[in-house]
Amino acid sequence: MNRLRGCFGLLLKIALLILLLLLPVGGAAWWFFHPAHTESEQIVYTQRHGHDLTLRVIRPEMAKGIGVLMIVSGAWKSGPQKFESWMAASFLRQGMTVIAVSHLSQPEATIQEIVQDVQRSVRFVRLHAQDYGIDPKRLGVVGGSSGGHLSLMLATRGGAGEPGAADAVLREDGSVQAAAVFYPVTDLINLGSSTENLHDGGPPKSFRKSFGPEAADLAQWKVIGQELSPIFHISSALPPIYIIHGSADTLVPLEQSERFQKRAAELGHHVILDVRSGKKHGWPTMMWDAHLMAQWMVQQLQASPAPAAP
Repeated sequence: MNRLRGCFGLLLKIALLILLLLLPVGGAAWWFFHPAHTESEQIVYTQRHGHDLTLRVIRPEMAKGIGVLMIVSGAWKSGPQKFESWMAASFLRQGMTVIAVSHLSQPEATIQEIVQDVQRSVRFVRLHAQDYGIDPKRLGVVGGSSGGHLSLMLATRGGAGEPGAADAVLREDGSVQAAAVFYPVTDLINLGSSTENLHDGGPPKSFRKSFGPEAADLAQWKVIGQELSPIFHISSALPPIYIIHGSADTLVPLEQSERFQKRAAELGHHVILDVRSGKKHGWPTMMWDAHLMAQWMVQQLQASPAPAAP
């Protein structure tokens, strides 16, 4: 009995010691993911099919005037409720103001419409840059999976505004100056070894209705798919791009990023591709990777004096 009591006491001491060791780690993690910041209400940047589409501005205590659009999207589904401020912690810690952009989810909105809406969000943010305390010439974008695809669409299809447009938003430039993304779809026409590939030349199998009825026609799909594939729109204006992708991803295979990197190199651009060996479509340590992305982003968007906040 005394031996049992002794063993129990030893186990209790070990458990308490482990708890004492973990408390500082847990406290440090909590501190890291809760940086001092201010957060706006939801701001309407456009409407789609009767729905308000919104963004939220999260400004760190020591803002550097850099703005980073965080595209809240997975499987081209989105909503303000899918974003929480801790997700932006790595970027806030680097002094960047994060703009969390939501869009209407597919299939209620086609992916063509979703691309149009996130493109408008960039122009909207640039128009209101002074209100948000950011430099309109220092805008980056981040996202993962479909959010990565949309981010690369902004990086490859962003461009000058329309000077004569009646809508002030459309007069603004739609480009971004850097993009950091996780496992993005870059080529919808060539899905390769993806589990979404039915090998019939058509859209991804889970998204047959997400590109509109015209995509059911294979000839039309080739036009639509190419229009929505970043790999076909790499130009001399391509901004710096950093991609992190798992080697064991079967949903969006690594080859999607490898071919994008190769095509960019052929056109004289260096795209960083950071491969995570054995990782699939998401992994537990991605928040550390987000920290690496934030460090890279702040290097690309060298801070200029922040415009005065209202």
